[in-house]
Amino acid sequence: MSAKTLLISLFQYKASVDEELLAALSESGPSENLESALRVLNHAYIVDRIFAANLQKKPHGYTASWTSEPPVFGDLASAIRKTDRWYLDYMLQVMPEELGEMIDFMFTDGGQGSMSREEMLAHVITHSGYHRGEVGRLLPEIENIAMRDVFAGYLHRVEPQRRRQ
Repeated sequence: MSAKTLLISLFQYKASVDEELLAALSESGPSENLESALRVLNHAYIVDRIFAANLQKKPHGYTASWTSEPPVFGDLASAIRKTDRWYLDYMLQVMPEELGEMIDFMFTDGGQGSMSREEMLAHVITHSGYHRGEVGRLLPEIENIAMRDVFAGYLHRVEPQRRRQ
């Protein structure tokens, strides 16, 4: 399996579990923990946008990877879905030989960084997974959804023939 094939599968997984989490959150009632969960998801979303800009070699325009107020849920959900689609589209058009390209960029604190496209994409996947888990810990009522957020489970849900009797 090539790195590109794996990354496509990982971004399909990310979009799928993001959708499951957003659906679960849409059914949650207001609470202090929901507000905290939205802050966490917004942080993950902002980092996704920062690295999307980095991959395009464009300035990201962010001075922080968080905001002082949580966004409105519907707006955040729409933005997350749009960003997930952007990554899926990006993965379909990026050439395998481009994945190793090193790109210089600016962190939100003004410091300079350099990562390969492949490293940036891996960072987006692992970073978002960490924060989806954090949301699951903040909102025990969605624990069933949070517990399904594993790549192996996703692969077996979308390709049930992988399960042997």
